[in-house]
Amino acid sequence: MDQHSIPKLLAGNLLLSAPFLNDANFVRSVILLCEHEDQGSFGFVINKPSILALGDLVKELDFLECEVFGGGPVEQNTLHFIYFGSQILPDSKPLGEEIWWGGDFSTLVHLLKSHQLEVDQVRFFLGYSGWDQGQLQAELADDTWVVYSGATTLPVFENSSDQIWRQLMKVMGGEFEIQSNYPLDPRLN
Repeated sequence: MDQHSIPKLLAGNLLLSAPFLNDANFVRSVILLCEHEDQGSFGFVINKPSILALGDLVKELDFLECEVFGGGPVEQNTLHFIYFGSQILPDSKPLGEEIWWGGDFSTLVHLLKSHQLEVDQVRFFLGYSGWDQGQLQAELADDTWVVYSGATTLPVFENSSDQIWRQLMKVMGGEFEIQSNYPLDPRLN
């Protein structure tokens, strides 16, 4: 891909890993892009559940049945969140239509405890995926990622995490729909 055909990236875009990406951190991953600036980019892998539940990490919320996703290989000792709906946390940043990233965590805990925000409106992530200046553009030029710029609400909050990558590739149609059925290892086909 030449530099002129690399799409303009915006917060809220989804990055789908190329079908044959061999990086164990990102095989068949879908990443919600949170920031894309000249000095770098970062986002969260939305389709890789971790083995931990939220109550394992935040004792105040151990009453909730909530899985935590592996947001990426960077700083896996940090907990991040996004939520769906109206902006209920003043410091949160928009990531598209009715998706918000971050905000005051103690306020989030209070809203979850009081059911002003339901657990199915929130996704939690351990760590994040990050790129240094120019790194993501270089990976896009190398066809490491496919940019999905459609509505992100349904893929992030309503699809089964193990099917998101395949479903989005099919929605994009053409060669992407065909690639959605490629085996992980074509030598086994």
